[in-house]
Amino acid sequence: MTGAPFPLRPEPIHVPDDVLDDLARRLRATRWPPDAGNEDGRFGVRQADLRELVEYWADGYDWRKAEAAMNAYEHYRVEVGGVPVHFMRRPGAGPNPTPLILSHGWPWTFWHWSRVVDPLADPGAFGGDPAEAFDVIVPSLPGFGFSTPLTARTDLNFWKIADIWHELMTGVLGHNRYAAAGCDVGALVTGQLGHKYAAALHGIHIGSALKLTFFNGDRAWDFAGGAPIPDGLPPEVHRRILALDRRFAVHLAAHMLDPDTLGHGLADSPAGLLSWVLRRWSEWSDNDGDVTSVFSRDDLLTHATIYWAGGSIVSSIRTYANNNRYPWRPSHDRWPVVEAPTGITFVGYENPPGVSTTEERVRNFLEGDRAAWYNHVNITAHERGGHFIPWEVPGAWVDDLRRTFRGRR
Repeated sequence: MTGAPFPLRPEPIHVPDDVLDDLARRLRATRWPPDAGNEDGRFGVRQADLRELVEYWADGYDWRKAEAAMNAYEHYRVEVGGVPVHFMRRPGAGPNPTPLILSHGWPWTFWHWSRVVDPLADPGAFGGDPAEAFDVIVPSLPGFGFSTPLTARTDLNFWKIADIWHELMTGVLGHNRYAAAGCDVGALVTGQLGHKYAAALHGIHIGSALKLTFFNGDRAWDFAGGAPIPDGLPPEVHRRILALDRRFAVHLAAHMLDPDTLGHGLADSPAGLLSWVLRRWSEWSDNDGDVTSVFSRDDLLTHATIYWAGGSIVSSIRTYANNNRYPWRPSHDRWPVVEAPTGITFVGYENPPGVSTTEERVRNFLEGDRAAWYNHVNITAHERGGHFIPWEVPGAWVDDLRRTFRGRR
């Protein structure tokens, strides 16, 4: 579709004043429970930290400023297969930009990609090669952000979202071939694209390399499937296993087993919503104990406001239950399962137990049972960086992704 006019009309983001006014009223009316004995955060988010953010959200934070920054880019809304899809676009500035779709995860928003969009779309302006430009498409996953309300389809999961993305890129936008990248659940969406639609892809780049069966099984909400921690492990390995369990077990179990029970409370209380996602942003980012070293107060509240204004917290966490309720099944029996050329970025804060260097991280993957799933062509590990890779280490992500697609367009 190179040279053709873009087929959709932009629709800038605008959250109505009455939504923002209602948000402020709810924040000011927050009922605070006692938080005695939680000075060290052992019981969860410390009330003192949350309260300060809630008060700032109600009376100091400027959504309109954040909205204006988002509207520096093009925004579109379209229905694909009965599913509402919002996406942000930054047109490529090179001689022949490659279409690229970026898929986020939870509790991400489309705006977590904002730090890599410009250098990917206009590498010449950032000291890169204009020939490596991408036409960047950044959707909100169905049921996330402004891809709402999700009422006609209640079965969406990562592999069904991949079908919607392929129709968006080929049917709606008219691209014969495209590139894809993603992190977290978005990496599974992207991996499914590389599995089912490899012939239409230049390649994929992902921020992890899980098996596409990750959510299959009776105890998918439990990393270990109920198995105890083995005896005799080195103390550091034992400590790391516990740390990973504490970091991820709560949301996996709640989202897969009881999403709406949790969601009713989060959808009614912005302070509750903020508490739930703040814990993840704090625990999952590489921040040395200070989340504001990665996300400013305004950053945290921008992402939280996207969830609140889009009415998306329930439908976003339901995705986990659907990932398990509708298990992944292969579209073919060839190996590697993901045939599209695949680049992978690993970051130090997510090193598995027993791994402490970048060399060990790459070797751990290559010697494990996941490597055979992917047609991996570019694997890079970085010492720093946490779960929100393109936000936390945007330069590293951009460099890694460019290498993956070099010579594959």
